Amino acid sequence: MTAISREFRAQSQPRRGLRRIEAAAYIGVSPTKFDEMVKDRRMPGPKRIDGATVWDLVQLDRAFEALPDEGGGSSWD
Repeated sequence: MTAISREFRAQSQPRRGLRRIEAAAYIGVSPTKFDEMVKDRRMPGPKRIDGATVWDLVQLDRAFEALPDEGGGSSWD
């Protein structure tokens, strides 16, 4: 798939499952930081669909909402 077709797909088709780089961008962090957040359970782990590794958009939203606000405290289970 070319970069242009990936971009078109991302803009034209709403998706529930996001690849790692997309999931990181969705929550506003680098892929490396996203990996750290998955490892320490601030973000959910991925789902496997055959050979694809995807993150559930709904679970990402819940985990993001559970992150502490600046100066506050909250955690994701």
